[in-house]
Amino acid sequence: MPTMTFDDFFRAEARMFLLATIRIALAEDGADLTSDGLFAENDMAQAVITAKQETVVAGLPILPMVLEFGGADCQCHLNVDEGDKVSPGTLVAALQGPARQLLKSERVMLNFLCHLSGVANLTARYVAELKSTKTQLLDTRKTLPGLRFPEKYAVLAGGGHNHRLTLSDMLMLKDNHVDRAGSITEAVAALKLAHSPCPPIEVECRTREEVEEAARCDIKRIMFDNMDHDAIREALSLIPDTIETEISGNITLENIRSYGELGADFISVGRLTHSAPSSDFSMQFIPL
Repeated sequence: MPTMTFDDFFRAEARMFLLATIRIALAEDGADLTSDGLFAENDMAQAVITAKQETVVAGLPILPMVLEFGGADCQCHLNVDEGDKVSPGTLVAALQGPARQLLKSERVMLNFLCHLSGVANLTARYVAELKSTKTQLLDTRKTLPGLRFPEKYAVLAGGGHNHRLTLSDMLMLKDNHVDRAGSITEAVAALKLAHSPCPPIEVECRTREEVEEAARCDIKRIMFDNMDHDAIREALSLIPDTIETEISGNITLENIRSYGELGADFISVGRLTHSAPSSDFSMQFIPL
């Protein structure tokens, strides 16, 4: 199960973005001239959505939201819970409403469900590799434009954790910031002068020297950016317990366990969102 419910996650700004994305997705399809030409407005139908592979499920509550945009009275019964792992053939949702609306909504519903379940499923595989280590799995901002919040929700559904949702949640000093500002010390001081109160600061470090400098600053977290095992192991010994640690860069299913065993607090993985293969679901009409 996700670490928070769908309704808890999609509040305020997150819900606004989700609704806007659904609206755009439906608008992209335009008018469904095929269904409008074949079926009358009062032609009622039933359909089921079924998993075609083993997968973790995420995004089911978006299905009734998509249907609501059609305006007609549709019913949507969800048969499994968010974060459940289902087998091929599992009926995950049952739908009833005008045939026109179900068909107009079909691809948009499946696009959300397939993509978000794929993110959750891949996340669950990474989480399993970190089992029995102290390290928690984080996502990144490497998300598809317009899908930041749904994709990060899917990471939660797969058992992962969110890094910052927006640029203001945590101030991250990356290589370009540091190079332009002059040094890590100068950049941290400038941020604390600019913001009162100052949000948590994370510093991305590329070398031992940068880790040593960052460790002398009053910051929340140090990230080891594309550093090898030996360099990370040495760097961890330089950081006080008051500063969190994060490993990032070129993390795969094949190597995440070895990085997790180093003992950092977090490992962040961009592949969770930018490279997750979609899970496979289908929608079929059934007799009334």
